[in-house]
Amino acid sequence: MRTMTSAASPPPASSPGPEGLRLVPFRALRFAASDLAPLLSPPYDVIDEDERRGLEASDPHNVVRLILPRDLDDQPGSAYGAAASLLGAWRSSGVLVPDPMPALYVYEMEEGDSRTRGLVGAIGLTPPEAGVVLPHENTMAGPVADRLALTEATQANLEPIYLVYSGGGAASQAVASVSGPPLASAVVDGVTHRIWALTDAGALADIAADLLPRRTVIADGHHRYATYLRHQADRHAAGAGAGPWDRGLALLVDASTYGPQVHAIHRYVPGLSLDDAVSRAAAGFAVQDVPGSSALAALAAADKATAFLVTDGDRWVLLTDPSPDLVASTLPAERSAAWRSLDVTIAHRVLIDRLWQLQDTEDVVGFEHDVPAAVAAAQRTGGVALLLNPTPVEAVAAVAEAGERMPRKSTLFTPKPRTGLLIRAYADEPDWSA
Repeated sequence: MRTMTSAASPPPASSPGPEGLRLVPFRALRFAASDLAPLLSPPYDVIDEDERRGLEASDPHNVVRLILPRDLDDQPGSAYGAAASLLGAWRSSGVLVPDPMPALYVYEMEEGDSRTRGLVGAIGLTPPEAGVVLPHENTMAGPVADRLALTEATQANLEPIYLVYSGGGAASQAVASVSGPPLASAVVDGVTHRIWALTDAGALADIAADLLPRRTVIADGHHRYATYLRHQADRHAAGAGAGPWDRGLALLVDASTYGPQVHAIHRYVPGLSLDDAVSRAAAGFAVQDVPGSSALAALAAADKATAFLVTDGDRWVLLTDPSPDLVASTLPAERSAAWRSLDVTIAHRVLIDRLWQLQDTEDVVGFEHDVPAAVAAAQRTGGVALLLNPTPVEAVAAVAEAGERMPRKSTLFTPKPRTGLLIRAYADEPDWSA
């Protein structure tokens, strides 16, 4: 991953954002239980309905009831208020308890020989043009509106966004040096999640000084970061002044030391027949039928060049070698080379928009995080699945540093932090003079 060690120009004077990367301690709201696994969940945006029901059934206090609340009986539109009431009830009854003092938290995720560590804290919010927190994907209005309504109702950040930076330094050293019994731990789906609290004033000062000139890329949580910014803007427009809305819960990982894995997010297009999809694609790609048993291997083997799989679950077709003339005439010349070379860019702009002649909107193109789910969605909707290779971390960083955005839902970073280990409630951070 390219080193990202210096921030661009600071936010404009009208912005309440800090002039640099600031990750500050907070008092985490945590479950007061010895067995945390039944209380935790994946991030809200990777949970399907079956998993949601399973999590609800696992424990009456599973955090999914907060992040994906349901309407009360006979009360349409009551879900967000219900989440706020439930959060208050869990606090009052001692199910959730705030830590006694602010801390930055070292968060470790260990699976087999793989280990990822980072710092969880409250990130100072800055607009993308400030060049401090760099997005790499576009967002959709629906998820932002949903998360904003939940934030406004609960007055809390219920799950962290995932940020990556590179370059070592005091923050990375502090993360690596933590040892001893963790503050909390849980084993879920073969991954061990552990947290430790950092409260030493000297260590926190060294971390702050190290991070201030850096910039970071959003690995996961673009809609939540957009929600942070929207909530902040709304509160300042209402004259609320400085407050907890000027920061947001984040996990910050040094990718040069604890690099995450990046997986593809696949697409499906309802109502598009495979024959039509392939015949249209043949105008700009080399088309080859491949056996279903080896189709994914054929796609993976082409990961150094642009390639896609299109399937209805029965027939599998490999698309390779997009026409250079078609790509050049379709993609805007003013965009960066990093953006123009992305598989997801070519998938959306060249294949979906131009050759398939479809509008690239939420109701036309669907997204799934794994191949079986994408194929099942295609079969369920009488359409096709469009399967992609992962985007390298280096390419993600290059696009972000060029000030550009990848098409929405382009990357899936793993392992993902477990929701519910650390919650940031506004009520637990009363001092906003700093």
